[in-house]
Amino acid sequence: MRFILRRLGFYLIAFWASITLNFLLPRFMPGDPVSRMFARSQDRMQPEQIEALRKLLGVDDRPIWEQYIDYMHNIFTGQMGVSISRFPTPVTEVISAQIGWTLLLGGTALVVAAVVGNLLGILAAWRRGGAIDSALPPLLVFIGSFPYFWLAMGALYLFGVVLGWFPIRHAFTDGLEPAFTWEFIGDVGAHLVLPALTIVLVSIGGWMLGMRNTMIATNSEDYITMAEAKGLRPGRIMLRYAARNAMLPSVTSFGMGLGFVVGGALLTEVVFAYPGVGYQLLNAVQGLDYPLMQGLFLTITAAVLLANFLVDILYVRLDPRVRSN
Repeated sequence: MRFILRRLGFYLIAFWASITLNFLLPRFMPGDPVSRMFARSQDRMQPEQIEALRKLLGVDDRPIWEQYIDYMHNIFTGQMGVSISRFPTPVTEVISAQIGWTLLLGGTALVVAAVVGNLLGILAAWRRGGAIDSALPPLLVFIGSFPYFWLAMGALYLFGVVLGWFPIRHAFTDGLEPAFTWEFIGDVGAHLVLPALTIVLVSIGGWMLGMRNTMIATNSEDYITMAEAKGLRPGRIMLRYAARNAMLPSVTSFGMGLGFVVGGALLTEVVFAYPGVGYQLLNAVQGLDYPLMQGLFLTITAAVLLANFLVDILYVRLDPRVRSN
């Protein structure tokens, strides 16, 4: 319990620091969103309307410490302001409408890459020098050296444009009404294949190599030799003894990846016009949408910190050595 409370205090401090940076950074950026809205309106806005907009968006002439207090109050009451680029839609509505698609894309890619990569790493380490250990690591590292967007554009052109096997944009077909029907679920799955595949191909090599290296070190431990001397089946030794103990670093990596699911697929979402948080973040930066940028950054930061805290709790259960620290 002391360990969990100590970690909780650390993450609360980190969350406060991230909120403060989240407040300061957009205000240090060049440009004024209200001035841009005034320019788009072709000078039809009155001075009192401009002042009201500045106050609504939190970029008025008040001292910065007053803006900070109001910002903290709004954060803890769930009021993130109004989006400038999608005025007058609240920021919470914009994020809630997009985050589900990002979780679907990033979560699917993360689970597939982690499960398949770890299984391949276990088999490669257990049968060192075999076909899997000799062929797959260099191949997957070579594929993983390519950027997300390069593979995304290649897959989009080959499988979407040339072969026509998969849709090339959005999360579902235009005109299809979202509903929990097999038709809609199948359509969403077809749109998910290409963007998720590009993320999996880039990241699966790291999962495999990480598990392979940890398994090789674990295989030399005395308890593995003891299990072999007792005559246990090789499959049981591999899974119950070696893989179980080698899994701890992968749990940490999975927790980190789970946190970055929220904002880690920006370029892939842009290439496929996938309506996720990353695509919306790009639009917010281009439109100097301070409230939406702050809301998205805060959501991503909270997701990373929460995922790491959950991993710390899980570590207490998986590794007894942590409890004595």
